[in-house]
Amino acid sequence: MGLLGPAQIRELAAELDLRPTKRLGQNFVIDPNTVRRIVAVAGVVPGDWVLEVGPGLGSLTLALLETGARVQAVEVDDRLAQRLPQTVADFAGEAAERLEVRAEDAMVMPARGAPTKFVANLPYNTGVPILLHVLQTVESVHSGVVMVQQEVAQRLTAAPGSRVYGVPTVKMAWWASARSAGKVGTEVFWPAPNVQSGLVAFERRPVDQPGLREPTFAAIDAAFAQRRKMLRSALRDWAAPLAALDVLHLAGIDPASRGESLTVADFQALASAKSEMLRT
Repeated sequence: MGLLGPAQIRELAAELDLRPTKRLGQNFVIDPNTVRRIVAVAGVVPGDWVLEVGPGLGSLTLALLETGARVQAVEVDDRLAQRLPQTVADFAGEAAERLEVRAEDAMVMPARGAPTKFVANLPYNTGVPILLHVLQTVESVHSGVVMVQQEVAQRLTAAPGSRVYGVPTVKMAWWASARSAGKVGTEVFWPAPNVQSGLVAFERRPVDQPGLREPTFAAIDAAFAQRRKMLRSALRDWAAPLAALDVLHLAGIDPASRGESLTVADFQALASAKSEMLRT
């Protein structure tokens, strides 16, 4: 089975008259070692069912199929979606039988089947929304690795109190534990992006009160919308018709603290406290 290198990527792009666009965040991996590294970090083994979003010209798809895994690839660009099965047939032969291609927008796609891992080189401009959407809608996914802009990787894996800790960090933590799995240089892409990329590995964690997700996420949004304000002020509108101070006290959280110091469990406690107070 072969993988795609720089020459093959450029040949495929020329065949499709493809000009990568910033709108779709298209930066194609041209280095076989990089895609094999991603697959190794994800721990993909024969028999796994992998969901991939944004397969592009097929670099990572081929590396996933090389392991003996089954792949469901979701591609919003019709030209790429139509070409991918032939590319896999050309480079991986009978492995094409383990590939399913969906020409859809990942942000609105319904779950189909039960893939257990999510492995993807995500578009820079929509990486976080796609990742959170997959974790919310494809409940069968229990682990994975995504490649995103390095700055985004830092945010997704940040600790409370750090400068880059924010909304993506906490919402990611609702669904999964995430860790940094290394950096990826610009030279492995075509066209080369202006910034480095990073790998984020995650393991889904159990959610004990799924009904609190929406109010918890609303509290997260409110706390970071006014990041420098103390929570007693930042959560005033979110807490209405209750007093933010009362909700904070019931949740056991210092009203003088700020959103960047709270864990996802703290935000969940806030949502639970508000819900309890509204019932009484």
